[in-house]
Amino acid sequence: MTRVLAWSLTLALSAVAAAQQNQAPKDGYVGGNVCRTCHPDVVLNFYRNAHYKSVASGKEPPERTGCEGCHGPGKGHVDARGGRTTIPRAFSLMSPARVLDTCLACHSKDLSRSEIRRSPHTQSEVVCSTCHSIHKPQTPKLLLAKAQKDLCYGCHNNVRSQFAMPFKHRVNEGAIQCTDCHNPHGAPATSWRTGIHPRMVATSADGEQPCLRCHTDKRGPFAFEHPALRVDGCESCHSPHGSTNPRMLKRPVVMTLCLECHNGTGSFGRQGDGVTIQSSSHNVADPRYQNCTACHIRIHGSNSDQRFLR
Repeated sequence: MTRVLAWSLTLALSAVAAAQQNQAPKDGYVGGNVCRTCHPDVVLNFYRNAHYKSVASGKEPPERTGCEGCHGPGKGHVDARGGRTTIPRAFSLMSPARVLDTCLACHSKDLSRSEIRRSPHTQSEVVCSTCHSIHKPQTPKLLLAKAQKDLCYGCHNNVRSQFAMPFKHRVNEGAIQCTDCHNPHGAPATSWRTGIHPRMVATSADGEQPCLRCHTDKRGPFAFEHPALRVDGCESCHSPHGSTNPRMLKRPVVMTLCLECHNGTGSFGRQGDGVTIQSSSHNVADPRYQNCTACHIRIHGSNSDQRFLR
């Protein structure tokens, strides 16, 4: 049955390619059937590829159909009997900027040109062909060259070590993946951190942090908000990838984390500036007051008490 199905698909591909070859203009486009002669492994499995719809529709012009839609007209390559240098667009020989321009010729509807061009990936010459494999993808979706976490770990080794810590998001276990929080193609300015672009964080339509997609109980809106959450975001207290501390906190003791802001120094130390000075009734040398969240339990926001009490 498998052989019969494969043979049927081969015939169907040959018929479509032959029809396109007969309709090909005289400007160097030879049709996908010619490519089969030397690249049977690529053409045979191309029907599983999302790019195959350019062939299946039969409505696209030759410059946007099949192999030549990406690689350009193949007449010169055929006449030269092969060779990468005879292909108008050989991705392995193209500059990163040209690779990006070629892919955006079709994918500009899906990706923001402005965001992807100014993203840290593009500025570091990490472009489409660095992460995606059109001919031999290793994932059923998105045509990735490797499993997503392995692909990201290839460059972000420091993050790999963070996901091996005792308290972390379960990326290695497959519960979530990098793109649940990050947009590898670039992200707009965020509504927190004064409008910068922190690590290509994938914000929601209304500019919310990606943390709130899962931690919905922290979303609010609250009558009394914790300013740190709106100004610096969740990372003001938590290490998002992993930590040696429970709840992925940046400090092992809650008291020391709170005192980074509530310490009475600078303009934020004055009453009414948003961060209050610890009163004499909160002697942090006394163990009773060393766990701030024992009393200020609604630390992410409250609808009943401005001090986030129970």
